Amino acid sequence: MGMVTKTTDKFQVCIDACVKCTQACYECFDACLKETDLNKRKKCVAILVECAMMCQMSVALMSMNREEAYDHCEMCGKICAKCAQECAEMEDDHCKKCAEICKMCADECIKLSSIS
Repeated sequence: MGMVTKTTDKFQVCIDACVKCTQACYECFDACLKETDLNKRKKCVAILVECAMMCQMSVALMSMNREEAYDHCEMCGKICAKCAQECAEMEDDHCKKCAEICKMCADECIKLSSIS
């Protein structure tokens, strides 16, 4: 399932989850910036960016079949879980959807890190 090799097949489910989470976090970030209560969302907006960046780096490490991907995915899972928690506390539909995607990504990252 890798793009040019099969060496990343063991990571593919987690890669897909991280790509989806990255997109969701950046979309939610943009939507949150347009909300009238931005001041209330400072913590959420900050973790959205952190989560997206962690997911991007996880995708890079997994795509390069790096051994460090397992450790990074463990940390990524923790950040995604924290992001899911923050987003779930918001009332907006975009935050609720993002929370679900972050939770799914956290689960995949933690599952992958446990097999290293």
